Amino acid sequence: MKQVVQNYKSGELAVLDVPVPGCKPGGVLVRSAFSLISTGTELMKVSEAGMSMVGKARSRPDQVAKVMQSVATNGLPATYRKVMGKLDSYTPLGYSLCGVVEQVGAGVDDVKVGDLVACAGNEHALHAELNWVPKNLYTPVPDGLAPQHAAFGTVGSIALQGVRQGEPQLGEVALVIGLGLIGQLVVQLLTAAGVRVVGADPDPVRCELAERLGAVACGDPGSAVVETAVAELTDGHGVDQVYLAAGGGSNQPVELAAQLSRDRGRVVDIGKCRLDLPWNAYYEKELDVRFSRSYGPGRYDPEYELAGRDYPIGYVRWTERRNLACFLDLAARGRVDVAPLVSHIADFDDAVETYRRLKDGELKAVAVLFRYPGAEGERMAEAPTLAVPEVRRPGRAAAPARSAAPVRPAGTPVRLAFVGAGNYATSMLLPHLARREGVALSTVVTTTALSAANAQRKFGFERATTDLDAVLGDDSIDAVFVVTRHSSHAALTERALLAGKPVFVEKPLALTEGELAGVLAAVEESGNDRLQVGFNRRFAPLLREAKQRFGTRSGPASLRYLVNAGRLQHGSWYLQQDTEGSRFAGEGGHFIDTASWLLGADPVSVYAVAPAGNQDLQIVLGYPDGSTATLSYVTTGAPGFPKETLDLVADGKVLELDDFVRASVHFSGAAGRRRWVSSRLPKARDKGQSAELASFIKAVRTGGPMPVPLESLVATTAATLAVQAALTSGAPVTLAGPK
Repeated sequence: MKQVVQNYKSGELAVLDVPVPGCKPGGVLVRSAFSLISTGTELMKVSEAGMSMVGKARSRPDQVAKVMQSVATNGLPATYRKVMGKLDSYTPLGYSLCGVVEQVGAGVDDVKVGDLVACAGNEHALHAELNWVPKNLYTPVPDGLAPQHAAFGTVGSIALQGVRQGEPQLGEVALVIGLGLIGQLVVQLLTAAGVRVVGADPDPVRCELAERLGAVACGDPGSAVVETAVAELTDGHGVDQVYLAAGGGSNQPVELAAQLSRDRGRVVDIGKCRLDLPWNAYYEKELDVRFSRSYGPGRYDPEYELAGRDYPIGYVRWTERRNLACFLDLAARGRVDVAPLVSHIADFDDAVETYRRLKDGELKAVAVLFRYPGAEGERMAEAPTLAVPEVRRPGRAAAPARSAAPVRPAGTPVRLAFVGAGNYATSMLLPHLARREGVALSTVVTTTALSAANAQRKFGFERATTDLDAVLGDDSIDAVFVVTRHSSHAALTERALLAGKPVFVEKPLALTEGELAGVLAAVEESGNDRLQVGFNRRFAPLLREAKQRFGTRSGPASLRYLVNAGRLQHGSWYLQQDTEGSRFAGEGGHFIDTASWLLGADPVSVYAVAPAGNQDLQIVLGYPDGSTATLSYVTTGAPGFPKETLDLVADGKVLELDDFVRASVHFSGAAGRRRWVSSRLPKARDKGQSAELASFIKAVRTGGPMPVPLESLVATTAATLAVQAALTSGAPVTLAGPK
């Protein structure tokens, strides 16, 4: 197996092949899924290893004292050999991870193989593919907590133990000095405990993050912001507690603690900062200085950590393991949110480069995670391979089964029913259909009578009703449009298919894999595969012409698609994620379908990441021929910037699309460089709705193929659902076709 190690003498970092640890009694063998880099403790160790021998000695006077004692006891030559031998050897890194139990040792009965656990310890929760972890240093991960978030368990326990040492009470005010990883967690824990928090850190980005996570105010330790906030919150008395979560050689943190504490306040040291206490300041206020020892009671006690002897809960309420379980519970219940702290997720194989970037300051991060190969198999991802449901039609050996609805005779209008008459239906679909020859708007069905009546009045429906059964049982209706809220799309589509009706359903077709499977079950049961999803962009005239000009390609392509989605208005039902799914689940299929149509294939893999602190998504789609599509779905862009821009690159050609207003294709070859640019600007952005509706109506009228094959609609929907699975797992999701 592989493990991250460091040579403390030379400073060398490496990922080495090392033997797999044995599964000893009293513990479990855990295969790592994610491990967390402590950007404080570990980077300090990495930096020290890069120092000269003199620098190392200056940074660790405690170790120098031990060496001098050894010289006095064992002599200089023996001590030198011992010190050099220890320095010139590889030491492990890491102490906080989440993984899957691969083997259970004798005497362990609280977990089983396959369970997801969080692990602690700088000897047992290492940056390694496999770790043996004793019983008191792991705990099961609660349901619903993502594994990359459970990997914060150890540092969360450190922060939690520090907060316990401060003994916060409801209504108190606390000052947190140092807003790195531990400090950010302390802020959230105090806020969850009903304490108002002021933060101090020289980094304005960290101050802003802490305020988003619950701090009342944050600022530079030397600025008036912190002092003013403390004075206002405490009526000038000073804070009840100060938490020192800073590092470095400055004595400013302990001096600031004394300055802003109330009389007989509590000062808790969690980090590793200089502690030259100003005697007068601490004496005059009789400040209570406390230390927080790592994860809690049991730390450094081999009987507890290695032998597994627990402390009775009646005497020691919060041990290392109970702190670990408590923090995970808080995270699972949303009382602590670690997602905004994740600045970067790196592949385990890139560990050395990741440490280098952190050490050199190239990578600015609060928290960095390693993602391990083979992590797809554990509960965290429950979907790193997402099966694309097979489209099964009765009589597949013969022609595909069709709707029972007859082909319309020439000159007879196609009669349509609308289920739903909301904003999209009334602004983007019905205006095209109301004026189209050969179409009759038969019936509109809504849940409220008024909206149905409004649609009838505006667009000339023959009938308005709230009775869906009346529509599905009406043989005169040739096709049904489902244009309701997202949560009802799949169920209504099933009912319409089972009734034998061709269906046009606005995106998304389904919000879950189960809903998608239900739609396909209705296709199989009814023999009715007459389905179209409102993926209109592939029908946009400007984009179709650009694709034609681009021509065929022989090699893999690279496609980039920027969707400047913007922020939702307060009160938008898109924000009702519990019932209506995420915003991307609702509209992301548009962009995946467009990319797949341009590349001429359905995706086979999906990878997605979300920057900390916002809802932006970066998605990479892989295709069978090696082509890739990178989709940036962002909500934090400038409102005035175009909503959709894309470029497609392959075979020495580039296709560009600017928000469906203009397009161009660049060529290079034997004939030299050429360029096609759309000849004129359209009167309005045409994203293909009219052409899409015309194709659907034609298919209904003639009985010909639907505009988009059902298999492609299913693949696009599955890829859209896989985005959330990839975000949850932190790993690429393979879209496995039917076996």
